[in-house]
Amino acid sequence: MTTPTAVITGASSGIGAATARALAAAGYRVVLTARRKDRIDALAAELNDAGHQAVAYELDVTDRNAVTVFSVFLDDFAPVEILVNNAGGAIGTETVANADPADWRAMYEVNVLGTLQTTQALLPLWRDSPGTVVIVSSTAGLATYEGGGGYVAAKHGAHVIAETLRLELNGLPVRVIEIAPGMVRTEEFALNRYRGDEGKADAVYTGVSEPLTAEDVAETIAWAVTRPHHVNVDLLVLRPRAQASNYKVHREPQEN
Repeated sequence: MTTPTAVITGASSGIGAATARALAAAGYRVVLTARRKDRIDALAAELNDAGHQAVAYELDVTDRNAVTVFSVFLDDFAPVEILVNNAGGAIGTETVANADPADWRAMYEVNVLGTLQTTQALLPLWRDSPGTVVIVSSTAGLATYEGGGGYVAAKHGAHVIAETLRLELNGLPVRVIEIAPGMVRTEEFALNRYRGDEGKADAVYTGVSEPLTAEDVAETIAWAVTRPHHVNVDLLVLRPRAQASNYKVHREPQEN
């Protein structure tokens, strides 16, 4: 029996790397993509050493030609059943009045156009066979908050891709699943958002005893894609118990 393949973008760290581990454990051959080849090479080696099947492929999802070449590369890994669009991220917390358009453009390129391009590249594989597109968006795409305009706009774009694609593919054997996490503590997300300022990045989670982990989100993705294929998890919002909304988070008092 041929092992089905799952493609994960942004697999070099955080949710992407955790998802690769979860899907490999679920029996999928995983194709790991990211710009940092050393990271995905190490992860592929880890998974292969554990008895799983993993392949690393250096890919910038914002480069359309590179994505096209990648889709040809996947011919050797049929059947590809799952695409996890995880590549993304936030840059800055400036107000709309003070935001740098370059930051907004960079967020749009990876969160929206990157998702568009990888999805377009793989959709032809599923004209006659089952496929699943997962879009890892964010609760930021569902509700606004001050200082988040660019990221909110980008993740709203990802959310709308999922909604629109589900309508356009209705009648074909393709599921479109959106996973929208809230506060997730990973090694890089907040650090990148605050441009390397460790103090500001750590402050995001101050007093929150149990933010979500990358593994929490990965296990949710693995659960969603392993439902019977007639079951589509349209939108699953995932938050830690301490977070009631994007702007209401319970924080335990801190000792001086």
